Amino acid sequence: MSDTIRPSTPLVSLQNVMLAYGTAQQRQVILDETDLTINQGDFVALVGPSGCGKSTILKLVSGLVRATSGVVLVKNREVGATPIRIGMAFQNPTLLPWLTIRDNVMMPLKIVPPFRQQFKTERHRDFRHRVEALLAQVGLAGQGDKHPWQLSGGMLQRASLCRALIHEPELLMLDEPFGALDQFTREELWSIMQDLWMTRRPTVLLVTHDLKEAGFLANRICVMRAKPGRIVAERDIDFQRPRSVETTFTPEFTTLTHDLRAAIVAVRNATKEAA
Repeated sequence: MSDTIRPSTPLVSLQNVMLAYGTAQQRQVILDETDLTINQGDFVALVGPSGCGKSTILKLVSGLVRATSGVVLVKNREVGATPIRIGMAFQNPTLLPWLTIRDNVMMPLKIVPPFRQQFKTERHRDFRHRVEALLAQVGLAGQGDKHPWQLSGGMLQRASLCRALIHEPELLMLDEPFGALDQFTREELWSIMQDLWMTRRPTVLLVTHDLKEAGFLANRICVMRAKPGRIVAERDIDFQRPRSVETTFTPEFTTLTHDLRAAIVAVRNATKEAA
Protein backbone atom coordinates (compact mmCIF):
# COMPACT_ATOMS: atom_id res chain seq x y z
CA MET A 1 0.00 0.00 0.00
CA SER A 2 1.31 3.47 -0.87
CA ASP A 3 0.38 6.89 0.45
CA THR A 4 0.85 8.56 -2.94
CA ILE A 5 -2.95 8.59 -3.46
CA ARG A 6 -3.94 11.12 -0.83
CA PRO A 7 -7.31 11.90 0.72
CA SER A 8 -8.63 15.24 -0.53
CA THR A 9 -11.32 16.34 1.94
CA PRO A 10 -9.97 18.77 4.57
CA LEU A 11 -10.81 17.83 8.14
CA VAL A 12 -8.64 20.43 9.88
CA SER A 13 -7.32 23.73 8.58
CA LEU A 14 -5.18 26.36 10.28
CA GLN A 15 -5.19 29.62 8.33
CA ASN A 16 -2.61 32.25 9.30
CA VAL A 17 -2.97 31.24 12.94
CA MET A 18 -1.07 33.07 15.66
CA LEU A 19 -1.09 32.45 19.40
CA ALA A 20 0.44 34.96 21.81
CA TYR A 21 0.37 35.50 25.56
CA GLY A 22 0.75 38.75 27.45
CA THR A 23 0.62 42.34 26.22
CA ALA A 24 3.04 45.07 25.13
CA GLN A 25 6.63 44.37 26.28
CA GLN A 26 5.57 41.11 27.96
CA ARG A 27 3.93 39.77 24.81
CA GLN A 28 5.25 36.34 23.86
CA VAL A 29 4.40 34.85 20.48
CA ILE A 30 4.10 31.07 20.83
CA LEU A 31 2.92 30.31 17.30
CA ASP A 32 3.31 32.73 14.41
CA GLU A 33 1.46 32.86 11.07
CA THR A 34 0.95 29.13 10.75
CA ASP A 35 -0.94 27.41 7.92
CA LEU A 36 -1.73 23.71 8.00
CA THR A 37 -4.30 21.51 6.26
CA ILE A 38 -4.99 17.96 7.41
CA ASN A 39 -7.17 15.88 5.13
CA GLN A 40 -9.51 13.08 6.17
CA GLY A 41 -7.55 9.85 6.59
CA ASP A 42 -4.22 11.70 6.62
CA PHE A 43 -1.33 10.88 8.96
CA VAL A 44 0.62 14.09 9.66
CA ALA A 45 3.66 14.35 11.92
CA LEU A 46 4.95 17.59 13.46
CA VAL A 47 8.69 17.63 14.15
CA GLY A 48 11.01 20.31 15.45
CA PRO A 49 12.94 21.46 18.54
CA SER A 50 11.37 21.79 21.98
CA GLY A 51 9.26 24.90 22.35
CA CYS A 52 8.40 25.21 18.65
CA GLY A 53 4.65 24.92 19.19
CA LYS A 54 3.97 21.30 18.22
CA SER A 55 1.77 20.59 21.23
CA THR A 56 0.25 24.06 20.92
CA ILE A 57 -1.16 23.06 17.53
CA LEU A 58 -2.81 20.03 19.17
CA LYS A 59 -4.42 22.32 21.74
CA LEU A 60 -5.63 24.73 19.05
CA VAL A 61 -7.16 21.93 16.98
CA SER A 62 -8.89 20.40 20.01
CA GLY A 63 -10.22 23.79 21.14
CA LEU A 64 -8.33 23.74 24.44
CA VAL A 65 -6.82 27.14 23.57
CA ARG A 66 -8.07 29.87 21.23
CA ALA A 67 -5.95 31.47 18.53
CA THR A 68 -5.01 35.12 19.05
CA SER A 69 -5.57 35.69 15.35
CA GLY A 70 -6.25 33.63 12.26
CA VAL A 71 -8.77 30.83 11.90
CA VAL A 72 -8.82 27.19 13.06
CA LEU A 73 -11.37 25.21 11.07
CA VAL A 74 -12.63 21.70 11.81
CA LYS A 75 -15.02 20.22 9.25
CA ASN A 76 -14.98 23.61 7.45
CA ARG A 77 -16.33 25.46 10.49
CA GLU A 78 -14.61 27.29 13.32
CA VAL A 79 -13.26 24.87 15.91
CA GLY A 80 -15.94 23.94 18.43
CA ALA A 81 -18.84 24.76 16.10
CA THR A 82 -19.21 21.24 14.77
CA PRO A 83 -18.98 18.19 17.07
CA ILE A 84 -16.08 15.87 16.26
CA ARG A 85 -14.93 12.74 18.05
CA ILE A 86 -11.31 13.13 19.14
CA GLY A 87 -8.99 10.51 20.57
CA MET A 88 -5.80 11.45 22.40
CA ALA A 89 -2.75 9.58 23.64
CA PHE A 90 0.17 11.10 25.53
CA GLN A 91 3.66 10.13 26.65
CA ASN A 92 2.14 9.21 30.02
CA PRO A 93 -0.67 6.67 29.51
CA THR A 94 -2.68 8.22 32.42
CA LEU A 95 -4.79 5.12 32.99
CA LEU A 96 -6.93 5.11 36.14
CA PRO A 97 -5.20 2.71 38.58
CA TRP A 98 -8.41 1.56 40.32
CA LEU A 99 -10.00 0.38 37.06
CA THR A 100 -9.16 -2.72 35.07
CA ILE A 101 -7.56 -2.34 31.65
CA ARG A 102 -10.89 -3.24 30.06
CA ASP A 103 -12.75 -0.55 32.01
CA ASN A 104 -10.03 2.01 31.27
CA VAL A 105 -10.29 1.33 27.56
CA MET A 106 -14.10 1.42 27.73
CA MET A 107 -14.17 4.82 29.47
CA PRO A 108 -14.72 6.94 26.30
CA LEU A 109 -17.76 4.81 25.43
CA LYS A 110 -19.25 5.90 28.75
CA ILE A 111 -18.67 9.58 28.02
CA VAL A 112 -18.74 10.27 24.29
CA PRO A 113 -21.97 10.43 22.26
CA PRO A 114 -23.55 8.51 20.67
CA PHE A 115 -22.01 5.64 22.64
CA ARG A 116 -22.89 6.94 26.10
CA GLN A 117 -26.59 6.58 25.34
CA GLN A 118 -26.04 2.86 24.78
CA PHE A 119 -23.51 2.26 27.55
CA LYS A 120 -25.77 0.69 30.18
CA THR A 121 -27.20 -1.86 27.75
CA GLU A 122 -24.05 -2.61 25.74
CA ARG A 123 -21.19 -2.48 28.27
CA HIS A 124 -21.39 -6.24 28.85
CA ARG A 125 -22.20 -7.13 25.25
CA ASP A 126 -21.17 -5.24 22.10
CA PHE A 127 -18.91 -2.77 23.90
CA ARG A 128 -17.07 -5.54 25.73
CA HIS A 129 -16.52 -7.41 22.46
CA ARG A 130 -15.29 -4.17 20.89
CA VAL A 131 -12.74 -3.69 23.68
CA GLU A 132 -11.53 -7.29 23.57
CA ALA A 133 -11.04 -7.14 19.79
CA LEU A 134 -9.01 -3.95 20.04
CA LEU A 135 -6.89 -5.29 22.90
CA ALA A 136 -6.18 -8.39 20.83
CA GLN A 137 -5.16 -6.25 17.85
CA VAL A 138 -2.45 -4.55 19.91
CA GLY A 139 -1.22 -7.76 21.55
CA LEU A 140 -3.09 -7.47 24.87
CA ALA A 141 -5.46 -10.41 24.48
CA GLY A 142 -6.37 -11.79 27.89
CA GLN A 143 -5.11 -8.71 29.77
CA GLY A 144 -8.44 -6.94 30.22
CA ASP A 145 -8.99 -8.01 33.83
CA LYS A 146 -5.60 -6.75 35.00
CA HIS A 147 -4.97 -3.32 36.53
CA PRO A 148 -2.48 -0.75 35.19
CA TRP A 149 0.06 -1.45 37.94
CA GLN A 150 0.30 -5.04 36.71
CA LEU A 151 1.46 -4.10 33.19
CA SER A 152 4.76 -2.91 31.74
CA GLY A 153 5.22 0.55 30.24
CA GLY A 154 4.87 -0.77 26.70
CA MET A 155 1.69 -2.66 27.56
CA LEU A 156 0.24 0.44 29.22
CA GLN A 157 0.89 2.47 26.09
CA ARG A 158 -0.86 -0.18 23.99
CA ALA A 159 -3.85 0.09 26.31
CA SER A 160 -3.70 3.88 25.99
CA LEU A 161 -3.88 3.61 22.21
CA CYS A 162 -6.91 1.32 22.57
CA ARG A 163 -8.62 3.87 24.80
CA ALA A 164 -7.89 6.60 22.25
CA LEU A 165 -9.42 4.55 19.42
CA ILE A 166 -12.30 2.68 21.08
CA HIS A 167 -14.90 5.35 20.29
CA GLU A 168 -13.93 5.49 16.60
CA PRO A 169 -12.49 9.02 16.63
CA GLU A 170 -12.48 11.07 13.46
CA LEU A 171 -9.28 12.73 14.65
CA LEU A 172 -6.56 10.98 16.65
CA MET A 173 -3.97 13.23 18.30
CA LEU A 174 -0.74 11.69 19.57
CA ASP A 175 1.60 13.76 21.74
CA GLU A 176 4.94 11.93 22.06
CA PRO A 177 3.13 8.65 22.89
CA PHE A 178 6.24 6.48 22.56
CA GLY A 179 8.86 8.91 23.86
CA ALA A 180 9.35 7.28 27.28
CA LEU A 181 9.82 3.74 25.95
CA ASP A 182 12.98 1.84 25.09
CA GLN A 183 13.96 1.61 21.43
CA PHE A 184 12.79 -1.97 20.88
CA THR A 185 9.38 -1.39 22.49
CA ARG A 186 9.04 1.89 20.59
CA GLU A 187 9.67 0.18 17.24
CA GLU A 188 7.17 -2.55 18.09
CA LEU A 189 4.54 0.07 18.88
CA TRP A 190 5.26 1.90 15.61
CA SER A 191 4.18 -1.25 13.78
CA ILE A 192 1.09 -1.57 15.96
CA MET A 193 0.15 2.08 15.39
CA GLN A 194 0.66 1.65 11.65
CA ASP A 195 -1.62 -1.40 11.65
CA LEU A 196 -4.29 0.47 13.62
CA TRP A 197 -4.18 3.35 11.15
CA MET A 198 -4.28 1.08 8.09
CA THR A 199 -7.26 -0.93 9.37
CA ARG A 200 -9.25 1.91 10.97
CA ARG A 201 -7.99 4.90 8.98
CA PRO A 202 -8.52 7.72 11.48
CA THR A 203 -7.06 11.11 10.68
CA VAL A 204 -3.88 11.35 12.79
CA LEU A 205 -1.82 14.29 14.01
CA LEU A 206 1.41 13.13 15.66
CA VAL A 207 3.82 15.25 17.69
CA THR A 208 7.29 13.72 17.99
CA HIS A 209 10.95 14.60 18.35
CA ASP A 210 11.92 11.30 16.72
CA LEU A 211 12.54 11.80 12.98
CA LYS A 212 12.72 8.05 12.45
CA GLU A 213 9.32 7.64 14.09
CA ALA A 214 7.84 10.40 11.92
CA GLY A 215 9.18 8.80 8.75
CA PHE A 216 7.92 5.36 9.73
CA LEU A 217 4.38 6.42 10.60
CA ALA A 218 3.41 9.54 8.67
CA ASN A 219 2.50 10.23 5.09
CA ARG A 220 3.37 13.91 5.57
CA ILE A 221 5.91 15.56 7.87
CA CYS A 222 5.80 19.23 8.85
CA VAL A 223 9.05 20.77 10.10
CA MET A 224 8.73 23.55 12.68
CA ARG A 225 11.01 26.26 13.99
CA ALA A 226 10.99 27.79 17.47
CA LYS A 227 10.90 31.35 18.89
CA PRO A 228 8.32 31.89 17.55
CA GLY A 229 6.90 28.54 16.49
CA ARG A 230 6.00 28.16 12.84
CA ILE A 231 5.79 25.47 10.17
CA VAL A 232 8.64 26.16 7.74
CA ALA A 233 8.69 23.06 5.52
CA GLU A 234 6.58 20.05 4.56
CA ARG A 235 7.65 16.73 3.16
CA ASP A 236 5.45 14.01 1.62
CA ILE A 237 6.42 10.47 2.63
CA ASP A 238 5.61 7.82 0.04
CA PHE A 239 7.36 4.69 1.31
CA GLN A 240 5.25 1.60 0.65
CA ARG A 241 3.10 0.27 3.46
CA PRO A 242 3.21 -1.72 5.56
CA ARG A 243 6.58 -0.31 6.58
CA SER A 244 8.94 -2.34 8.72
CA VAL A 245 11.94 -1.55 10.89
CA GLU A 246 14.07 -2.72 7.96
CA THR A 247 12.57 0.17 5.94
CA THR A 248 14.31 2.60 8.29
CA PHE A 249 17.74 1.25 7.26
CA THR A 250 17.27 1.79 3.53
CA PRO A 251 19.28 4.56 1.81
CA GLU A 252 16.06 6.40 0.93
CA PHE A 253 14.88 6.46 4.54
CA THR A 254 18.30 7.47 5.83
CA THR A 255 18.34 10.34 3.32
CA LEU A 256 14.90 11.44 4.53
CA THR A 257 15.92 11.64 8.20
CA HIS A 258 19.17 13.38 7.25
CA ASP A 259 17.29 15.99 5.22
CA LEU A 260 14.78 16.59 8.02
CA ARG A 261 17.55 16.98 10.57
CA ALA A 262 19.43 19.36 8.29
CA ALA A 263 16.29 21.47 7.84
CA ILE A 264 15.74 21.70 11.60
CA VAL A 265 19.40 22.60 12.24
CA ALA A 266 19.35 25.24 9.48
CA VAL A 267 16.24 26.88 10.91
CA ARG A 268 17.67 26.76 14.43
CA ASN A 269 20.91 28.40 13.29
CA ALA A 270 19.01 31.08 11.39
CA THR A 271 16.93 31.80 14.49
CA LYS A 272 20.06 32.16 16.62
CA GLU A 273 21.65 34.55 14.13
CA ALA A 274 18.48 36.65 14.00
CA ALA A 275 18.43 36.85 17.79
